[in-house]
Amino acid sequence: MRFGIDRLLTEPALRKPLIGRRIALLAHPASVTLRLTHSLDALASLDGLNLAAAFGPQHGLRGDKQDNMMESPDFKDPRLGIPVFSLYGKVRRPTAQMMDSFDVLLVDLQDVGCRIYTFITTLRYVLEEAARHGKSVWVQDRPNPAGRPVEGSLLRPGWESFVGAGALPMRHGLTLGELAGWFVRTLRLDVDYEVVPMEDWLPAQGPGFGWPLGERTWVNPSPNAPNLWMARCYAGTVMLEGTTLSEGRGTTRPLELFGAPDLPVAELLKVMQDLAPQWLKGCRLRPCWFEPTFHKHAGRLCAGVQIHVEDGAYDHERFKPWRLQLLAFKALRQLRPDYDLWRDFPYEYETGRLAFDLINGSEHIRQWVDDRQAVAADLDAAVSPDEAAWKAERQPFLLYP
Repeated sequence: MRFGIDRLLTEPALRKPLIGRRIALLAHPASVTLRLTHSLDALASLDGLNLAAAFGPQHGLRGDKQDNMMESPDFKDPRLGIPVFSLYGKVRRPTAQMMDSFDVLLVDLQDVGCRIYTFITTLRYVLEEAARHGKSVWVQDRPNPAGRPVEGSLLRPGWESFVGAGALPMRHGLTLGELAGWFVRTLRLDVDYEVVPMEDWLPAQGPGFGWPLGERTWVNPSPNAPNLWMARCYAGTVMLEGTTLSEGRGTTRPLELFGAPDLPVAELLKVMQDLAPQWLKGCRLRPCWFEPTFHKHAGRLCAGVQIHVEDGAYDHERFKPWRLQLLAFKALRQLRPDYDLWRDFPYEYETGRLAFDLINGSEHIRQWVDDRQAVAADLDAAVSPDEAAWKAERQPFLLYP
């Protein structure tokens, strides 16, 4: 299969409308070609293309800034001599001065298929500013490595944030190019936008189910996204960021595991099985020990659970990472009702609301966890209509069979 950037580089007819226009690129470290050349360097090598500027989202254009609210500066590319603007520094929306530097913005970002991944919000912001300033946006499409499954409640009105760009479920099942179409339609944007689609993306086909295993090298789209297995788990494990439990930052398998020094793992797994065995399908859960070298519980031995989705037990359609992780929180509440679970700290430039609620797009999910009387069926009854509605809503924007 071929990604959008590879098609743009190898098909002159696709590039023809760019001739004579000032081009900017929005990219990050995973923005590489089939041969692992960074997209900025690949575009700069083309004759007749006027590369005028570049943009970097959270974590930077080429670098790997760690964690929440670690900003990147603007700079001048030392080899190309063009300005590189940070959209995760002094600003998160491109300014008028930044927009004046180009005519067409090429977006080449690898997403992981989860609403809270901030590249989605950055895409929304550049589309809105392009509409405001009369610029064009071309999305070079890439796979959604989590594939097409949908899971989670829709973000509620008033809960928009940098980790909540719109009324999406946690696991949306769209590519960035498809999301661009959804943004343009739902936000009623009068903007000139194009998608350079992939060729032969088969999200229903194993073993990759969204990622072309054996064909393309995985390059981290963010520092703690080291492999496909993380992308499969992320729609659930990202919620750990809003809790006192470690999500494995500071280990070699971040966002595939969770734990804490005082976590009663054996009892937790038993209660999870008792409460909702149907939410544990499609993966293997392994009790483990780990010691983070940084971040939460750094230097302390943690009892934990690793979610394994890389062997024959993985079932793409039955695996429910969001429900599985919520079940772990629910079981912990049952075992230890007074456990200090919710972490109150500045999260993606928000200080007035709990990070866990921002991640889930409402306070309702946390309330379900804390309610001693609420059961799994209650959450299913509340969330399933959202999931069904989203599957219908996204249908017109699907670019691939």
